[in-house]
Amino acid sequence: MSERAAPFHCPYCGDEDLRPHETGHGAWECAACNRAFQLKFLGLLARGLQRHDSSGGGDRT
Repeated sequence: MSERAAPFHCPYCGDEDLRPHETGHGAWECAACNRAFQLKFLGLLARGLQRHDSSGGGDRT
């Protein structure tokens, strides 16, 4: 099994200097803006992916 993906950028300042935070799983701290944040996967949406094609054409094959 593979490791979970890590964030590439801070959601507040956009900097890339992120480190795991001491509070545990999914928590990260940004050294640039001195903020800590937590990421959590909520699940898959029941409706799935819906594509709205504005060209008015039919199905593409």
